[in-house]
Amino acid sequence: MPRVKRAKIAIKRRRNVLKATRGYRFGRSTKERQAREALLHAGRYSFDHRKNKKGDFRRLWQIQIGAALKPLGYSYSRFIGALKKKGSVLDRKVLSQLAQTEPDTFSSLVKEVMA
Repeated sequence: MPRVKRAKIAIKRRRNVLKATRGYRFGRSTKERQAREALLHAGRYSFDHRKNKKGDFRRLWQIQIGAALKPLGYSYSRFIGALKKKGSVLDRKVLSQLAQTEPDTFSSLVKEVMA
C-alpha cells in the first residue's frame, strides 16, 4: 500500500481551525492545539447556554417594557397583571418592540389596558 503523507489535508484542517478561532485572544487564535481546545470549549458553552439565551432576552424585554412604562406612570408588574386580566395575547417580545418602534401605539395600548 502506498504511503500517504496527508500534507494537503492537514494544512486544510489547520487552516479551518484557525479560521474558526479568528478574533480569539492570545495563542488561541494562532496556535493549532490551543485553537482546537478553544473551539471545543466554545461549542460546549454555546450548547449549554442556548437555553439561558432565551431567559436573557426575556429579561431584556421586561426591562425595555418597564422603561417605556415609567414615563406613563405605571409599573411593569401592574401592567402585566392588568394585561393578563384582560386576556391579551401579546407577549413581552411584541410589547418591547412596540415600545421601541411605535411609542404612541404602546401608550394607547397601556391606557386601554390600565383603564
